[in-house]
Amino acid sequence: MLNPLAVLTAALENRRFFGRASCAGGHARAGSLPGLVVVVIAILSMGACAAEPSGESATRASATSADAQPDAEAIRPFTIEIADDALTDLDERLARTRLPDQIPGTDWDYGTNRSYLEELLAYWQDGFDWRAQERMLNEFDQFKTVVDGVDVHFIHQRSAVEGATPLLLTHGWPGSFVEFTKIIGPLTDPAAYGGDPADAFHVVIPSLPGYAFSGKPTERGYNPERMADVLAGLMERLGYERYGAQGGDWGAIITRVLAAHYGDRLIGFHSNFMTAGPPPGSADPNEGVSAEEQERRRERAEAFAAGRGYQAIQGTKPQTLGYGLNDSPAGLAAWIVEKFHGWSDNDGNVESAFTKDEMLTNITLYWVTGTITSSSRIYYESGNAPATRPVGYIDVPTGAAIFPKEISFAPRRWAEARYNIVRWTLMPRGGHFAALEEPELLVDDIRAFFRELAGT
Repeated sequence: MLNPLAVLTAALENRRFFGRASCAGGHARAGSLPGLVVVVIAILSMGACAAEPSGESATRASATSADAQPDAEAIRPFTIEIADDALTDLDERLARTRLPDQIPGTDWDYGTNRSYLEELLAYWQDGFDWRAQERMLNEFDQFKTVVDGVDVHFIHQRSAVEGATPLLLTHGWPGSFVEFTKIIGPLTDPAAYGGDPADAFHVVIPSLPGYAFSGKPTERGYNPERMADVLAGLMERLGYERYGAQGGDWGAIITRVLAAHYGDRLIGFHSNFMTAGPPPGSADPNEGVSAEEQERRRERAEAFAAGRGYQAIQGTKPQTLGYGLNDSPAGLAAWIVEKFHGWSDNDGNVESAFTKDEMLTNITLYWVTGTITSSSRIYYESGNAPATRPVGYIDVPTGAAIFPKEISFAPRRWAEARYNIVRWTLMPRGGHFAALEEPELLVDDIRAFFRELAGT
């Protein structure tokens, strides 16, 4: 006769082999809870699971507000189910696209190339299969919970390896949680990808407030500091007292704030977007900076200067921009694909870095959730909502993965003046969207960084 306690415990510890897991799977840490506690959590979580409505998607998959939830602290399973009429509406809008003219021979000089955009839009309408992408995304364990008044969507993919390290992965703009889909498997189950089981992680990937299936803030002030507080609250809700953190773009900026204010909780901070200015009080900012680093910094700054107009508009009038992008899928695609093209290591051919399906999955996510405006507001909030706590020197051990086509470059000496740098990797190739563009390089560096920390 089966032991109910053993069955429940086995299901929770090996939830990835049982299909969609119970809500309790989002709470417990492998090997950290006795069987009786696991059972109690499972029983308590059943109510939250039962309260979860099927298909939390309206026509545009709007996130459920915190007020509509019976228990704001409940962790509720989530499945992506975009309504058919939302996809029909998208198809009809694509069919009515009216593109602007382009000066002959200008390629990407003035912005997104019209010929490529026409090709991408045609594929979006006639070749792209959202339902296939939806099924792929639903293979990961997804949840929602309310933190700081915002319904936060996240993937919580636990490893079957006992003692796996909890790892928070945070995206930026115009990315999303889908950037990380290629690295979830290698991080949670390294043995299946030729790695060492000792390098296993329990992975938590939130959608930042205002992005994807997370709620859209209804008040001012969601700057990187407040975003970091949300992430700290989420990890606390999940029961992780100590964990690693990794991020790029805004994810790296927010994680730096997390390391500053919650450093006692972080095992280490791994960044693929290292930001740092000249050392404070330095008479010569280039002292100790090699000629090669100076040239790399100059080249990256020059390359980014030609495409930073988005930053000015999103940092001042994101609402005005949003009216156009939220109404036109062609406009949205042009706005985002220009960044995929300009910020990757592609020699002019964006599809040498990403497939159409990869780019359109991310773009479609912005479209069906209607989050291009709410996601862009982080630029405005960063410049207009002052931080309440200073971010000084980061004591948390920090690893930097430096990809050659990143949008900026900080010399190592500059970084060492602001972070406790213990690992510095100059990558042979790749750009801004590292997890999507060069997943193997990023995974290898994350593993090595935390392996080194574990050995110290």
